[in-house]
Amino acid sequence: MSNKKKLLLAMTSVLTLSLSGCFLEGDDGSQGPAGPAGPAGAVGAPGADGADGQDAPNSLSATLIGRAVLNPSDPEGAAEIVAYQASKGWVYAVNSSADPVVVEILDINSLSPEALTPDAEGVVDNTNVTSAITLDVNTSSGLTGDANSIAFDNNNEVLAVAVAAENTGDRGSVAFYDVSGAQPVFIKNVEVGFLPDSVAFTHDGTKAVVANEGEPAGDYSVDPEGSISIIELTDGVPADDDIELTLEGLDRAALEAQGAVFANPDGRTINGNLYTASVEKDLEPEFVGISEDDTLAFVSIQENNALAIVDLTTNTLSNVIGLGFKDWGSLTLDASDRDSGVNFRSYPGLYGIYMADTVDSYTWNGANFIVTANEGDGREYFFDAADEATCTANGGLDFDEDDGCLAFIDEIRVEDLTLGANFDYVNNDDNDIGRLLVTTFLGADDDSTDGSGTYSELYTYGARSFTIWDTNGLVVFDSGDDMERVTAAIYGPAFNNNNDENEGDTRSDAKGPEPEALTIGKIDGRNYAFVGLERMGGVMAYDITNPYNVEFVGFFNNRGVVEGADITGDLAPEGMSFIEAADSPTGEALLVIGNEISGSVSIWEITVP
Repeated sequence: MSNKKKLLLAMTSVLTLSLSGCFLEGDDGSQGPAGPAGPAGAVGAPGADGADGQDAPNSLSATLIGRAVLNPSDPEGAAEIVAYQASKGWVYAVNSSADPVVVEILDINSLSPEALTPDAEGVVDNTNVTSAITLDVNTSSGLTGDANSIAFDNNNEVLAVAVAAENTGDRGSVAFYDVSGAQPVFIKNVEVGFLPDSVAFTHDGTKAVVANEGEPAGDYSVDPEGSISIIELTDGVPADDDIELTLEGLDRAALEAQGAVFANPDGRTINGNLYTASVEKDLEPEFVGISEDDTLAFVSIQENNALAIVDLTTNTLSNVIGLGFKDWGSLTLDASDRDSGVNFRSYPGLYGIYMADTVDSYTWNGANFIVTANEGDGREYFFDAADEATCTANGGLDFDEDDGCLAFIDEIRVEDLTLGANFDYVNNDDNDIGRLLVTTFLGADDDSTDGSGTYSELYTYGARSFTIWDTNGLVVFDSGDDMERVTAAIYGPAFNNNNDENEGDTRSDAKGPEPEALTIGKIDGRNYAFVGLERMGGVMAYDITNPYNVEFVGFFNNRGVVEGADITGDLAPEGMSFIEAADSPTGEALLVIGNEISGSVSIWEITVP
């Protein structure tokens, strides 16, 4: 029985007894005057103050403290993917513009930030870091192809370099090096799948996972299958053979129902070869991210708008899921590069194909979450032909003196399409949606794939955002239209700039700022996502500690944007590596960025005010 019920029963009993006791007595007298008030009681001692709540940081500070330019005479492609060796304070960067291919090793233990001098625009174009060691990958490994990716295992001091074969259709390899001593020492090559494009170590260093993209030859005469390789390591020594996970036997219809995309020249004869498509040839794994607990690998399959999930406890393919589409009817974007500036609007019937490039992972409440940079990427392949007549005779679609004979393309401008009546609200011209690049393979009422039908839905490349997903493939958070709106607010008409020239608004028709690079870093116990914008340049930063309560906390950039001026600073962030404060030579968290077009490695010190 509750205390309240006991009290009510007691009061009832008292009331009954009082009535009974006075039943035969006379009436009560009137109430007497109130007595004098008693002395006030002593004031009690004050209670202890409660602890103040701690606000989540809503901003961070980024300071450029280090910068190197690799291969200054031909910098494009000289700095793409970067990695960090904590024990020595060395940064590794692939230099693909050099011949032979090399990995440059930068010593960042004694940086002199004061040596970096900004110009009148506030852009740093000089350097304070040089390469300490140059690793000749081709000579030391005996491999002859280009290096596409690197990764470093800090447990065993091992460097992995993913090297493609020279010829399409030949398998690539991963070259491993022991870097525990003063110089890298070659360990061995491990053959993997076709065109290894990304390599990542598990956090414990017991496995290396490789995304084998398997791109076709320019005329589709050879189109190797995409796959995922797992290389097991024991005390830093890799196994002789990989475990290759193929993508055969997947249900194309089921994947398409989830939003996966399959664009190819199926049934066409190109350069004398009849092309027959298949799911395993069409799927092209792009980038590898590893879960914090090392139980799962997440592999983006960019051009197909899909994601593979690998069970690393059993070394098996767990699932492949389509990522679906983003509705631009409830958000805004600038769709034209010829509308003279910043013009945002919503487009019901227009969808973005996420087409994630870089992928990373972290945990919240014991669950794994996947984070993607949604760059977008179409397919366009050329082969050699002497002239337009030869190109046409060999089944080509178009001839260009610089690129050659166009074998296949899946993109088209909206103004070259017939739109359904639901798009009567737009002007299909250069000042509106007409310039936007979309795919011909989705949205036609008659399911045509060549742009000849009527399109009641439009699907454009990329989502101009980053996204957090759960392992079911459901969207937990998407940054919406932040990236364009933030850069438009900062740069005005110079937003959506290109990465190799200063011409504002020039990428609005094609994926906008183009988020490509991505990494997750922990500062003071909180998780932050850093997203590099390939075209506009710069980095968007978000506090993602709670994936259901994400907050934008900063943007920083080191590039010039003066119209028509020579490009300056750091252009086209391609790869990132986050260094926690405990592993940093400065004692503060660092973000290392490989910038593809400028060939520069930039080092930012990240602090939370």
